[in-house]
Amino acid sequence: MDSVNLYSLLMVLTFLVGYVFITIESITEINKAGVALIMAIICWSLQFASQNTAITENLAAFNHHLADISGIFFFILGALAVVEIMSQHRGFEIITGFLNVRSKKKMLWIVTILSFLLSSALDNLTTTVVMVTILRKLINKGNDRLIIAGAVVVAANAGGAWTPIGDVTTTMLWIGGQVSSLGVIKSLLIPSLVCSFVASWLISFNLTGDFDLDVKGKEDKKIEPFGHIIFFLGIGLVIFIPIFKMLTGLPPFMGVLFALSVLWLITDVVHGDHHDRQHLRMPYVFTRIDITGVLFFMGILLCINALYTAGLLSSLAQWFDRSVGNISAIALFVGLASAVVDNVPLVAATMGMYDLSIYPTDHTLWHMIAYSAGTGGSILIVGSAAGVILMGMEKINFFWYARKIGVPALAGFIAGFVIYQIGTTVFAL
Repeated sequence: MDSVNLYSLLMVLTFLVGYVFITIESITEINKAGVALIMAIICWSLQFASQNTAITENLAAFNHHLADISGIFFFILGALAVVEIMSQHRGFEIITGFLNVRSKKKMLWIVTILSFLLSSALDNLTTTVVMVTILRKLINKGNDRLIIAGAVVVAANAGGAWTPIGDVTTTMLWIGGQVSSLGVIKSLLIPSLVCSFVASWLISFNLTGDFDLDVKGKEDKKIEPFGHIIFFLGIGLVIFIPIFKMLTGLPPFMGVLFALSVLWLITDVVHGDHHDRQHLRMPYVFTRIDITGVLFFMGILLCINALYTAGLLSSLAQWFDRSVGNISAIALFVGLASAVVDNVPLVAATMGMYDLSIYPTDHTLWHMIAYSAGTGGSILIVGSAAGVILMGMEKINFFWYARKIGVPALAGFIAGFVIYQIGTTVFAL
């Protein structure tokens, strides 16, 4: 075996071993961010050591990928800060009033609609945290609360798939130039709606009758000063991010930094003279952000880029084309695979496998990948960040979720995928 093949084999082995440790994080208690960063460093070290490519070319490739990843890093960091400042002001308490109903099925549908809409403007992870927190305040712990919370995950993942700012994988495709804002919205809104509707309809059969709402503790959750203003301004600024990109031509992370800076200035002005409101200002908010999640994305993307630079992803794409030869089947595979493994590396690998010169912006392949990766993760509770956070918050059993939520989620995923295929065929005629 020559040195090139040996180094390539070691890179693949590093990725596979690292990925195993990422998936069993709950067992080993080794944080996945640290594993991802080590994977990236080892893979890039092997790429430089292989001497298959000149050092200057490797450095140029590394710097190019680092520039792209930095954009994603700052985008996610800024978005998390914007959402957290809204949360600190308890602006999300505004939503609670809509959930003051006794019918279990009605509650399910209201939660589904709110989760779908909220995740399209924020992100699926934050939406899940917000909605499940509200449910925990309103409904006593039990099977009904778990079922409705499971529906939140499905709706949040579906709602995040059709906008460039609702799911990290769609954001990656948007920043990478694989999809445009208007293109992905037009193509995926209806399939995502169908996915969420079908899944929620099937989930609703597990709910019957009414329940007594538990509204205890509501009185000590008053909205903070200027909470309404910060909430609605934050939502508006997040929605403005794609418009900012179109108006200025600047990268998306500049749009989210603009939103962050506006909220930073306003909160400093209105809270600066009040020493008891330091928790409502940005310096405190940054201490509340889960930076490990952002570093995980950075590590995974750097690792994937090392595999791409080594030519391994191109070889994998060629093998897929020879073996499968159908982009719809490939996208369907990505969706089903995202139920088992994290969708971030799956989408990152796909972006590296298929070149924009062959599959340009808003090509059917990219829209299908965005839909599949965003909604397929709902099939199993470990398939998405939203599912994982729900498992931690409500201690939901893996097999219970698969039985009660996973089957409806799979049906919704397939229904949305079929609707997309029909729509593509009709408009192509």
